[in-house]
Amino acid sequence: MPETFITLSEIPLKNNCPVCFNNEGLCLTFKQKIIETSFYKNATTNVSNTLTCSKCESTIYPVQWTEDIERVFDYHKKLNTPDKVLNYKNPFWIALAFIIIIIIAISAYFSLKN
Repeated sequence: MPETFITLSEIPLKNNCPVCFNNEGLCLTFKQKIIETSFYKNATTNVSNTLTCSKCESTIYPVQWTEDIERVFDYHKKLNTPDKVLNYKNPFWIALAFIIIIIIAISAYFSLKN
């Protein structure tokens, strides 16, 4: 059961980087977890986020965030709601049709027997 992440949004921030103090390199990324099996593909409500600086090429962890970064993060977190996706694949529909056919055949057998 492979788990992948799709990018919901990448937001460039104008805040100062806590590491290099540059105000043009911060990028906040929101990613949503996708679970895919042979029967279905489901987008979970699990959303992860990362804050990176392209100037100093470092990941900014929440411990290093300033109050301004936290406020901007809270704002964008409210805007990025996870997508609700559940797609059934062909093997699911084939198995479902097979089960329905078996149930109909069993009920027809017992109705003819009585």
